[in-house]
Amino acid sequence: MALLRCLFLLAVLLPHRNAAVVAAASPHHGPAPHDYRDALTKSILFFEGQRSGKLPPSQRVSWRGDSGLSDGSSIKARNSPLLRVDLVGGYYDAGDNMKFGFPLAFSMTMLAWSVVEFGGLMKGELQHARDAVRWGSDYLLKATAHPDTVYVQVGDANRDHACWERPEDMDTPRTVYKVDPSTPGTDVAAETAAALAAASLVFRKSDPAYASRLVARAKRVFEFADKHRGTYSTRLSPYVCPYYCSYSGYQDELLWGAAWLHRATKNPTYLSYIQMNGQVLGADEQDNTFGWDNKHAGARILIAKAFLVQKVAALHEYKGHADSFICSMVPGTPTDQTQYTRGGLLFKLSDSNMQYVTSSSFLLLTYAKYLAFSKTTVSCGGAAVTPARLRAIARRQVDYLLGSNPMGMSYMVGYGAKYPRRIHHRASSLPSVAAHPARIGCSQGFTALYSGVANPNVLVGAVVGGPNLQDQFPDQRSDHEHSEPATYINAPLVGALAYLAHSYGQL
Repeated sequence: MALLRCLFLLAVLLPHRNAAVVAAASPHHGPAPHDYRDALTKSILFFEGQRSGKLPPSQRVSWRGDSGLSDGSSIKARNSPLLRVDLVGGYYDAGDNMKFGFPLAFSMTMLAWSVVEFGGLMKGELQHARDAVRWGSDYLLKATAHPDTVYVQVGDANRDHACWERPEDMDTPRTVYKVDPSTPGTDVAAETAAALAAASLVFRKSDPAYASRLVARAKRVFEFADKHRGTYSTRLSPYVCPYYCSYSGYQDELLWGAAWLHRATKNPTYLSYIQMNGQVLGADEQDNTFGWDNKHAGARILIAKAFLVQKVAALHEYKGHADSFICSMVPGTPTDQTQYTRGGLLFKLSDSNMQYVTSSSFLLLTYAKYLAFSKTTVSCGGAAVTPARLRAIARRQVDYLLGSNPMGMSYMVGYGAKYPRRIHHRASSLPSVAAHPARIGCSQGFTALYSGVANPNVLVGAVVGGPNLQDQFPDQRSDHEHSEPATYINAPLVGALAYLAHSYGQL
């Protein structure tokens, strides 16, 4: 888990049910620069390496074991014996043993969106993607089991980061933190509602009963988020900062959550909510960084779909809002506001920059799909930008990530011949329980952290923070800014890779 997040202050239906929308993804001609299908497989497999809880028989990342099996039990000890809190499961967000609910929920929203938009193209990988979404949505159902409460973190981050140990050996406090009416957390609650609503779309056809349960919970959690307003890191600052403070406030999550509930339910209540509150919630703000904290850009793209594809005329202004974000990323136009490295990588922040590369690429490809369906382009300062141009920009970013860069380095572990070997990840860097059954204590593991040898367990599919502004990557385990993987880096990449693999005839 990167420790310098505070630098941030500075800086529908499944596609296979709509053949016309899928057809809008035009095939590429010529040889593919990368094996996008292989990368897709690995990008999904990564989530199995991040699992917490009792692992299923189908677990493919065999060097991981069960962990966090008592998560949630501390609530019972502190409160009424009648209260049962089960928080076993979910995902470790990055290279530590923490379960941070804010980025976890965002990761699940984006993974679900990847499946919603491009799952119809995934073929044999679709079930694995659904499994990955379900592992997260099952946990979010547990985290929202009690009305007007969302359990938003498991683990004491300071104590966790004072150790370097395997999740299977974890002995640091599994303290549980929550938001409720007296400790509001609109941002994390509304993001959780968005994740549940998005996941409901993934299972609407394959498991309608589960989908109904997810959307019902999403409605309840969103109502709580909207009614009891406040930023979760205001009251929980000692526990969630500087790791995942909410710097952008909660307005973006309310718009994002309402957008997902509108898409999942088609209920006019959410359309009215967006119409009445959109401007107050920042629909037309000029921020152009999309990630675990700020959801404005994603909300604009998502709502614009209702206008472009579903022809909801009342949301016509969101085409302009979405265009503004898109134009900020198109090089060579008068509206370009995005920095790129000399090697061509979109660059937002030195800390885990690749998350912005994957999330922005996903939005470019998704918006290109909507534009193609509606036979529309974007005007960027008078320059017409076509869906094909947006796809080309996104593909260039994905290609860079997979190895088309000055270092010839794939930033996805296990893809290509040259990839990061010393990633900032406890479970990957320490011997597995199978290889070393004896417990490795809290401080014993630091020898591995500062060792120069390759990680003994290859966390296949993990995408690390990436190179610096000079396109350089030292591949040092202690360099968490560049060497740490995270679920929110991989989640949007899954959709982008599915599109690219399909467009080159690999799927």
